[in-house]
Amino acid sequence: MRSLILVLLLALAGCANVAPKAPPPPAYAAETLQAQTLAAGHAALTGQPKRANAEAIERLLASLDDATLQRDAARLAAGDPLYNFAGRVLQRRGLPLPRAFDRVDASFGASTRPPADSSGYRPPLNVGVLLPLSGNQAAVAASVRDGYLAGYYGESRRRPTLHFYDTAAGTRSAYARAVKDGNDFVVGPLAREEADALFAEDEPPVPLLALNRGSRSPTAGSAAFSLSPEDEGVSLAHYLLDERHSKRVLLVAGNDDTLRRTAASARAQLTQRGVQVVGDLAYSDGLTEALRVLAQGPNAPDAVLLALKAPQARALVPQLVAAGLADQPRVAGSAITSGTGKAAEDQALDGIVFPTEPWMVQRVAGLPLQSSVADQLATAKGPAARLFAFGVDAWRLTAHLAHLAQMPNASIPGATGHLSLDGFGNVVRRPAWSRFVGGVPVPLADDAH
Repeated sequence: MRSLILVLLLALAGCANVAPKAPPPPAYAAETLQAQTLAAGHAALTGQPKRANAEAIERLLASLDDATLQRDAARLAAGDPLYNFAGRVLQRRGLPLPRAFDRVDASFGASTRPPADSSGYRPPLNVGVLLPLSGNQAAVAASVRDGYLAGYYGESRRRPTLHFYDTAAGTRSAYARAVKDGNDFVVGPLAREEADALFAEDEPPVPLLALNRGSRSPTAGSAAFSLSPEDEGVSLAHYLLDERHSKRVLLVAGNDDTLRRTAASARAQLTQRGVQVVGDLAYSDGLTEALRVLAQGPNAPDAVLLALKAPQARALVPQLVAAGLADQPRVAGSAITSGTGKAAEDQALDGIVFPTEPWMVQRVAGLPLQSSVADQLATAKGPAARLFAFGVDAWRLTAHLAHLAQMPNASIPGATGHLSLDGFGNVVRRPAWSRFVGGVPVPLADDAH
């Protein structure tokens, strides 16, 4: 009997030393699970069904708060098809990635090049640049070309040999010549449909950095860089969300294609994040009464988003004042600078915040001031300056793509903004921000948005 009691006591003592089981981790959010199901079948889709599926995934992820999105993204296993979608949403919100994106090819042809330096600089050996050097797009191409060369010649480290190819007679034939000539990397083409034509090939023989983004995702080992209105709309929406914490936004848009695309992208991002677009108005010079009704209604806007050029915005501001919306924060797309230049007139725009290219408002390492370049080159003057800056950054990306692909949360400072790469081969650009003060754009510090 005594031995039986001793055995029981020892058994109880052993049980007492067993550590309690940790509680199971919280389940994925329901939206994450739905998105995961859609992502599992995404690779098998093509065309419009694939684009619609991607939009549905992004809507689900956009509805998550930051903490839930970060938690669920960190728990996704390597190779989970949802991870690249979740990482892209984290990037757009300025949140860190838990690990590098999952990629089929993260080298961008770098395996044959000398090793990278400490900053990730690892340019190709020979680069073919595809641009419409003749024809009706030649002026646009000239600004991009000169910007690319300015970045190239401003670099003191090893540089590749450059070869330029005119795409006016056909992009596919220009690309074929670049491949035949032994280039190990290609930059271009410039038009959306031309980029789609090259990405239609399953595996282009030489990786490329397309200078536009169409309906097709870049193929593995290639990338796309764009100053698209859609990207700007995303930036505007995130400014209103992250800097202004807006809940109800009034949107007024002009009627040209670029303004409509900017407005549509911003509207989609805002609604995905639960922001109410309380008014979605097409610009006219007779909006005062419609604005007054919105201002006095139960869901009065707490911010105003303008997809307008300067003459339209100058005409709209008095209507906003008359409607009682003078004190609401006003944010505009970069088109707001089109038609400016006279401070006395542009004082009507005071207080409006808008995205811009850093090179347009401040010194960028490795480049002379925009004003000094514009004095010497017509391709860097006025509206062309934005394309010149785009060309500069196309060069910087040429030399850093593998670094951006392989290092989580890597970015490089550029003439058009801070540049990073998402999991689908698209360059993500974080612009600088400026505000009109006394009729003159004044750059905002990163912590003073």
